[in-house]
Amino acid sequence: MLEILYQDEYLVAINKPSGLLVHKSYYARDAKVFAVQELRNQLGGQHVYPIHRLDRKTSGVLLFALSKDVLKIMNEQFATRNVEKKYLAILRGWSPDSDTIDYDLTNDDGVKQNAITRYKRLQKTEIDLEYNNHPTSRYCLVEAIPETGRMHQLRKHFRHIFHPILGSRPHGCNKQNKLWLETYGLKGMMLHAHELSFNHPITNEKVTLNAKINEEFKEVGEILNLDLTLYS
Repeated sequence: MLEILYQDEYLVAINKPSGLLVHKSYYARDAKVFAVQELRNQLGGQHVYPIHRLDRKTSGVLLFALSKDVLKIMNEQFATRNVEKKYLAILRGWSPDSDTIDYDLTNDDGVKQNAITRYKRLQKTEIDLEYNNHPTSRYCLVEAIPETGRMHQLRKHFRHIFHPILGSRPHGCNKQNKLWLETYGLKGMMLHAHELSFNHPITNEKVTLNAKINEEFKEVGEILNLDLTLYS
């Protein structure tokens, strides 16, 4: 059963598990289960329309419209950047305290698109894990706010500043991912959409939705001695 965070006659939001596709994708033809299908079944056959997307390995708040008219209104909010999305990510190394990444990304059609991400470092940590001839490894927890919604934006942006998201494939550090897979059995990606804020399409009231982190994110936090109580 999917965890429902919010539901009324116009919208429904879930805490999407890591590994679940939003819908059928050419890039993941092996998948047999999709959030759209599972949620529709859970709601007794009610049609649901995804308003935005999350990567397969990204967990967190995922919002659906219950009609095409509401979908159109919400699509306009996203297009005009009147929606705020906040993500948690665990990065390799210690990022700056805060910064804005303004770095264009190229889509699958070869078109270059402006992409902007604001972020702030919440915590930093260092553990006894030998890596690259160093006796310890450094990591940090950040909150990221993408101002644009490009494909794999956060993964590509954090790799661009040499602080890739732990577990990100292919836009990450292969050596770190292998180290964590062999040492801790980590297969997931440490990226979670923990908050979504928008104006309700009918009442225009401000709605803020929060999604708790999953068990794997918690386990990695414990290994790294991060305080994740606010998000769990």
